[in-house]
Amino acid sequence: MKILVIGSGGREHALAWRLARAQKVSCVYVAPGNGGTDQEDGVINLPLGNVDEWLAFAEKESIALTVVGPEAPLAAGVVDAFRARGLAIFGPTQAAAQLEVSKDFAKRFMVRHSIPTAAYATFEDAHLARIHLGTVGAPIVVKADGLAAGKGVVVAETLEEARSAVDQWLQKPGDRVVIEECLTGEEVSFIVMVDGQHVLPLATSQDHKRLLDGDAGPNTGGMGAYSPAPLVTPDLHGRIMREVILPTVRGMQQEGTPYTGFLYAGLMIGEDHSIRTLEFNCRMGDPETQPILMRLKSDLVGLLEQALAGTLDQTEAEWDWRPALGVVLAAEGYPDSPRTGDIISELGQNTPDCHVFHAGTRRNGDRLVTSGGRVLCVTALGSNLKSARQTVYERVKSIQIQGCHFRSDIGWRALKT
Repeated sequence: MKILVIGSGGREHALAWRLARAQKVSCVYVAPGNGGTDQEDGVINLPLGNVDEWLAFAEKESIALTVVGPEAPLAAGVVDAFRARGLAIFGPTQAAAQLEVSKDFAKRFMVRHSIPTAAYATFEDAHLARIHLGTVGAPIVVKADGLAAGKGVVVAETLEEARSAVDQWLQKPGDRVVIEECLTGEEVSFIVMVDGQHVLPLATSQDHKRLLDGDAGPNTGGMGAYSPAPLVTPDLHGRIMREVILPTVRGMQQEGTPYTGFLYAGLMIGEDHSIRTLEFNCRMGDPETQPILMRLKSDLVGLLEQALAGTLDQTEAEWDWRPALGVVLAAEGYPDSPRTGDIISELGQNTPDCHVFHAGTRRNGDRLVTSGGRVLCVTALGSNLKSARQTVYERVKSIQIQGCHFRSDIGWRALKT
């Protein structure tokens, strides 16, 4: 069978790599892919960039299954278009993707269905937003309402920072910001597969969103991740399912927009073990996908087929007992103004236990060069998290990219004890 993966990041590289290893798969196409998928066995890049092109290719090549990686195609209605032509595709509809596309929609949805989250208010008027900020004070969280590629959140330590974010994101009619209380605790990523009614939890994970060591600096799309997350005990896992995931899936059904696809809940776990939902993503996380799929032993194609058949309640995923950890190498200037075009060298050879997943890379003749902010995610399995981390950093230090930046403390929360 032939499979199409839509997207060009590290998440899509990991998906294509895992799908290409299934015995029943003859080829995985990635549209548009990157410099890493271009060199992956059984994977072919396609220079296609919109719904009409993906649809035409899928029909022409008899693609058996399409998997959507990033959020923008979901917001554009790619799932609706494929379903209308009778083509199998895994992801939420345009209406269901509002859980991620609009932070205001997500907050109102959570309130309607009693899903724990932070107190908030939504504004379209910058003057009113500033008045509200003066009332609630700092620290405070300001979020751009629409899609922002993982960068539409400012955790403002001062009112000046918060006002600056409001001014940046409320510039034209229709712009909205969500201002919410600043929660404290430890963040965790909880990712599941949903078939419209049933839920299959994936391995737990945690990512590091801040740019600098010690969780300092600005928010990014993610600087590294590891799986499993020791924070998520069996008891907490059960509570997350009961308090967040299942009410979300039931709520979407009740509102006439049943959810099918990967569902990501970003959660804040308080010191009192309270659970509050920070955000929903209608896709797998990046860079969480890389360590999660390194640990997956089940046939991903089979899981996707059961999800599309509505039978996720009849299966379980099998996981490698070993933890996995991934470290992101970012381009100079990331996240504000990443530089592109720098030569990447000394990547080394991938092994079953250590793989370099590409994100912002492209081929320029016989050279590999940077093409985005987050360039690579070096990911490894280990007998324990410390071992996995050591393997990753040994590989990272051998890679040559002028001006690249990476955190040296990925996994510190899990290793601090």
